[in-house]
Formats: sequence, structure tokens, C-alpha cells
Amino acid sequence: MFGFNRKVVNARFNKRLEQIVEIAQSLSEIQDIDILLERILTETRKIVNADAGSIYIVEGNNLRIKYGQNDTQLKLLAPGEKLPYTYFSFPINESSISGYVAKTGTPLNIEDAYQIPAGKPYHFNMESDITTDYRTRSIYTFPLKIKGGAILGVIQIINAMDEEGNIVSFSQEAELLINHFAASAVQALQRAYLTSSMVKRMLKMAEFRDPKETFPHVERVSSFALEIYDRYAFNHRIDEETQEKYRDYLKIGAKFHDVGKVGISDIILKKVFPRFTDEERSIMKGHTCIGAQLFEPPESELDTICQDIALHHHDRWDGGDSGYPGKIRLSDFDIRDGQVPKTEPLSGEDIPLAARIVAVADVFDALSHKRCYKDSWSLEDSFKEIEKCSGSHFDPDVVEAFMQIKDRICSILDAIPDA
Repeated sequence: MFGFNRKVVNARFNKRLEQIVEIAQSLSEIQDIDILLERILTETRKIVNADAGSIYIVEGNNLRIKYGQNDTQLKLLAPGEKLPYTYFSFPINESSISGYVAKTGTPLNIEDAYQIPAGKPYHFNMESDITTDYRTRSIYTFPLKIKGGAILGVIQIINAMDEEGNIVSFSQEAELLINHFAASAVQALQRAYLTSSMVKRMLKMAEFRDPKETFPHVERVSSFALEIYDRYAFNHRIDEETQEKYRDYLKIGAKFHDVGKVGISDIILKKVFPRFTDEERSIMKGHTCIGAQLFEPPESELDTICQDIALHHHDRWDGGDSGYPGKIRLSDFDIRDGQVPKTEPLSGEDIPLAARIVAVADVFDALSHKRCYKDSWSLEDSFKEIEKCSGSHFDPDVVEAFMQIKDRICSILDAIPDA
């Protein structure tokens, strides 16, 4: 009997190792670092059947939470809703479990968070459990290391569960599986960080040219766009595989919505008063075509979405006169002249979905923040304006999704303030 059980255990372990190889392959296709970190947390929990978990990233001498997941609490929400968007940071030191792991680089396997032996430098903060009426028991916390030993962050998974749904300790088998998975995820992480660094450099270039195009602004627009799409995808029953791939591209593409402003003259770009002349306004509209040309010819799905967003996030759902650049061919745009030629309007679902989503995210962020040419609107007025423009400026389905996630939008505003 013992020999049979060992064979069963070994077969199960080997099957999970095969699954880890398949998961690692899918991770290598993810290009946005935030999407990748979220996916790594999700897959780590699945591998060892953990009920909850969090992922933290290193920022200087602090750890900042990036994502939190909890299946027990998620089941209490209405379909399509998400857990509250959380954001906080704390010092990397030995007083907290995650801080200890980040500082020492050593994993911790804790059987019961409420029964940590006296004399240990770290302790468990029960405040979150008290607030959410949750009971944390088993915890496994491990560092995310890249080549050379640098620690990018920490993953903490909570409450391992057996096949009957009982909370159990994280076994040695679970530790081995997690270690295998973490090693497989490192290569994907390193590739994603290279992509992230490249994106940040390009966005920094745009920020040098246009003081309105700040890094917090593009990060908020990108985060808004992702949240809008997730709710839109739920409302439209978009399959999980399609959603996972699209949200990865959208998160990056949204950051490039106004990158074409690098090609606009400072005389026009930084003009406050008097108002633009018709010629200057036409040249300013040209940033859409310039941005799209940066991804011409598109060589991947990511390039296509980046191009769609840059080119069409100012087109109107109803095809109104204020929308631009319309049904334009990039070959018809002369960068030396800089003006957008008169074209037939682009409207409705002919406008790419990514551009329709970013249109809402970009306008809302512009309304709710101060600019050199205007004061910020109140959040209430900003939401009302987006809702009022449903069916005219914006896709009604996108606005519906946006209004359904107002709490997450507000949390993102708090988490990513202007510098």
C-alpha cells in the first residue's frame, strides 16, 4: 500500500512539473511587467491550491503591494466585481514576514500566522484579517530573484487547501513545486523588465517634450484602460484566453497614446494663450499620425494595438466634427507639412476597441487633473461628463463598463498621484 501511495504521489508531482513547464511557456509570451506579475501570483496559487496571496515589488528600501488575491472574499462579491484596489508600502526590514524575506532572500514557511514562535524577528499583522473577517493560517513567502541575485519582489501565498477544501500547511512537495515555478518565471520576468525599461525610456522622451504628458498620467490612463477592458470583457463574455492576450497589449499600448507629440513643435505644443489658430490646431492633431508612424509597419499584434490607439483615440463614436483624424491613410500625412488632411469621419465600431477604451481613460484623467490651461474638475463632475458623452463622444458600452468600476478608478487616482 505504501509503495502504491508513493507511486501516486510521484505521478501527481511529475504531472504538476509538466504543468509548470506549460505555464512557463505561456508566461514568456506576456510583455507587460504588471500583467506578468499578476499572472505569476495567480499561477503560483493554482499550483499549490492556495486560497489567497499577494505580490510585492521592491521600490528603493520599501516593498509596495502590486496585487492581492483572495478566492474566499471574491466569492462574496457580485459577478464581474473585483476585490478593492489596494495600495500601500512598508520598509524592507525583519519586522514583517515579507520584509524579512526581501531582506534575507530566504523563503519562509509558516504553519499558523497566529502562532509564530517567540523570538522570531518577524510577526504577522492581523489588521487585514480583522477588517475583512478572514483567518490567515498557513503562509509561504518567497523572494522573486533575477539573474545575479537581485530581488525584484516577494510573493506571499496564504492558506493551502486540500482536496476537501480544508486549510493545511504548505508541504515540502508544495515548496519544491513553487521553487521550480519561480525558477521558470525568472526568464519571463527579465524579458518583461527589459520591455518595461524600453517603454519608460520612450515615455520619458515624450515627457521631456510635453509637460502635460507626465509618467503618472500615462500610468493612470494605462491602468484605467485595463480596468475598463476587464469589465467590458466580462459584460461581453469574452473568453479568458482572448482577454489575457488583449489586456497585455492594451496595458502597454495605452501608454503610447500621445507619444506622437514628440514630433510637434514646442511653439505649438507648449502654447497656452492665445488659442490655437486653425493651422496650429491641425498641426497639433498631427500627433496622432506621428505616433502611429512610430509603429509602421506593424510587425506584431502589440504594434497594431499601439498604432490603433495612437491614431484613433481622438475619433468620436458619433463621427462628430471634433473627432480626428478619421479614415486617414498614414501615407497621406506629410510630416513636413504637419497638418492633418480633411478626411471622412471614423465612427462607431469602425474605431478600434483599444482606441475607444483609451479615449474614455484619457479624457477622464485630463478632466480630473489640473493642466496649464485649466483647473481640475471634481471627480463627480468628471464622471458626469463621461456619462453625458456616452453615445456621442464615447462608445456607450465602454462608458457603461467605466461607470461600473468607479471605485477602482478612484483608487487608481489615489495610488498614482501627480508628482
